Amino acid sequence: MAVYTDINEIDLAHFLRDYDIGELLSYKGIAEGVENSNYLLHTSKGSYILTLYEKRVNSNDLPFFLGLMQHLARKGISCPLPVGQKNGSSIGELAGRPAAIVTFLEGMWMRRPTVQHCHALGEALARMHVAGADFPMRRTNALSVAGWRPLWNNSKANADRVEPGLASETEADLAFFEAHWPQHLPAGVIHADLFPDNVFFLGDKLSGLIDFYFACTDLLAYDVAVCLNAWCFEKDHSFNLTKGTALLRGYNSVRPLSVEEADSLPILARGSALRFMLTRLYDWLTVPEGSFVVKKDPMEYVRRMRFHRQIKSAEEYGLLPAGAAS
Repeated sequence: MAVYTDINEIDLAHFLRDYDIGELLSYKGIAEGVENSNYLLHTSKGSYILTLYEKRVNSNDLPFFLGLMQHLARKGISCPLPVGQKNGSSIGELAGRPAAIVTFLEGMWMRRPTVQHCHALGEALARMHVAGADFPMRRTNALSVAGWRPLWNNSKANADRVEPGLASETEADLAFFEAHWPQHLPAGVIHADLFPDNVFFLGDKLSGLIDFYFACTDLLAYDVAVCLNAWCFEKDHSFNLTKGTALLRGYNSVRPLSVEEADSLPILARGSALRFMLTRLYDWLTVPEGSFVVKKDPMEYVRRMRFHRQIKSAEEYGLLPAGAAS
């Protein structure tokens, strides 16, 4: 979440006339995040989040994102619920941007997730996958294998500025994934960006999932791989096996991974690391200093890529062997 587009109280009050959420008492921008402009609204009926969708979000995808949140909420998943306008629409326009209001979710994200947080995250991810199984809409993952090479082509000429040899290393990985990426694993709705800052907790209890603006239809086990990368590495770049075990145990307690999914976890985790390296690399090389976009070091995910290349079995991530006590 972030603020790229400023709004004034007059335009906001006019926008809120289309909603039945009470009188506006106060509002303030939310500084965290990188994709859209977000504001916390306090009204006489409660607290809400207003999102203005910036250029990185295709407005044609908004019905998928908002519809998914409505579907998951009906299925008992704790996530922001889109607030409809008086005419029934969930999407309006403010300051020249598509805009939506969602309910406010209590909690905070963990800067240093514990083993307990990882277990709760795994369980919540599996519940989300199960709840999304009958969601009727589909959205292609633009940041899966087919989208990696076009993204890479925008960065490869300057990749060795980040680290000598990175260009040839990345080319080799891309060729490997294009030839070997799993094709027939269980697929469905995935979050695709479930980093710690998109998961809220009240103490050790998970209170909800947020920011579904990368959600899409893809391999369910790929979502697990994203979370292994996002939750189970420490500041010194080492993989925390105890956290990996907890995350996978939590997931399997709700939706056990198939043998085929487990066998594919190393390549999925390696591919997930490449995906986030590529988007970080592009921003690192193209976004000017002092811009609104927060640039993150791509080398963090280069190190993860190298780690995953050495993994031969999902047991090395902490997945218990079939038949083992959980």
